[in-house]
Amino acid sequence: KFSAEIITLLGILLIAGFYLPDADKYSFITSATCGMITFILIHKVASIMEKREASRVAKNATIAGAKSSLGMFLYLELLDASFSFDGVIGAFAITTNLFIIATGLGIGAMFVRSLTIMLVENNTLEEYKYLQHGAFYAVIALAVIMLLKTFIDVSEVITGLIGAGFISVAFIHSLAVKKTILIKNQSE
Repeated sequence: KFSAEIITLLGILLIAGFYLPDADKYSFITSATCGMITFILIHKVASIMEKREASRVAKNATIAGAKSSLGMFLYLELLDASFSFDGVIGAFAITTNLFIIATGLGIGAMFVRSLTIMLVENNTLEEYKYLQHGAFYAVIALAVIMLLKTFIDVSEVITGLIGAGFISVAFIHSLAVKKTILIKNQSE
């Protein structure tokens, strides 16, 4: 099932690819399509895992508990892969130096794994309502900047600041909503 967003993005990528020199057209379109397919597959499998986890919790059986542990492990792995995938996109949006990217991703792998486990265990994404949205918009901005870098030079500093800006604004708004809810609950 193709959504309007996927078809629109494929159209944009194809149009952008045709404006590239002949030597770069095929690799650009192939890479962009493979990246989209990988992203879609990761999110589809994660969605399936979430649904299966919810149905197992609803049954509340011991066998379901054992299967649930395996499902949760696979779900964490997919979340981790998704965060890592977003990190790779962000890394290439900032620089194309493979040594810097490999070093940063190696250092970040432990952090991402710890962060993923912490976010799931503490329900942080539910507590900070807009944090996930901010990260999503930051990834969209990085993708747009990567597309723009195909045609023009965009400073790495600007790229990094835009991503950090989206996440910071989302975090601040999440804190404001959390504070408003807390004040409302105290007054009742």
